[in-house]
Amino acid sequence: MTDRPPVIRLGYHGSLLLPTRIAATAGLPEWTELRRYDLIDPFRALRAGELDVMIVTFAVNEPGLRYSAVLGTEDRAALVGAGHPLARRDAVSIEELADFDTFGRPGAFPAAVWDEVVPPVTPAGRPMRRVHDMASTAAMMKLVADGRAVHISLRSLADVAPLTVRVVPIHDLPAAPVALAWCRDLEHIRAFVGGAEAALATDAPAQAAPTGGVQQAPARRAAAMAAHAVR
Repeated sequence: MTDRPPVIRLGYHGSLLLPTRIAATAGLPEWTELRRYDLIDPFRALRAGELDVMIVTFAVNEPGLRYSAVLGTEDRAALVGAGHPLARRDAVSIEELADFDTFGRPGAFPAAVWDEVVPPVTPAGRPMRRVHDMASTAAMMKLVADGRAVHISLRSLADVAPLTVRVVPIHDLPAAPVALAWCRDLEHIRAFVGGAEAALATDAPAQAAPTGGVQQAPARRAAAMAAHAVR
């Protein structure tokens, strides 16, 4: 009789497609428990031992955490209300989004990472209007749906956005790197991360992924990348 492996509690935010794929590629889908974490304090559950591993995006570099190789990338997108002037566009520029109110850093979310999520200025030097508080994902979606704000985030949010919100690709922001982060150096956690790296962290060029998916990316971490957290 084979011993049952320990359950991996995998933290995610946003779409279920990415954590489901990572669990499957790590080889332990039946022993992986998916748990949503809160953007207001994204690393609390990991540090408290309530999560074993979490999905992170952008250049996270939190003290005391370990990071996998980059597993892929997620395309950037803007969330706008269904009646917004940009809602019917095939793609938008970050320069256009500077004309609209967006969101400031939520709670204990790392400031440097939020600057990657919602840049303080555009490449042309236009300041972003980061004026709204993000009390919760539901509150954010309500402001967006009402036309009072746009949210700059990831294209995979299309999987969880309500019908009153449109997700429009941003063509001039770089895709966000995706990785895993963990605290405890335990054998079953190392095995899970190793399985995901073996399946997803390749040296092949990035490939197109469906909505909510992750594009494969080179295994070598970029110098600026320590790891994620999206949606």
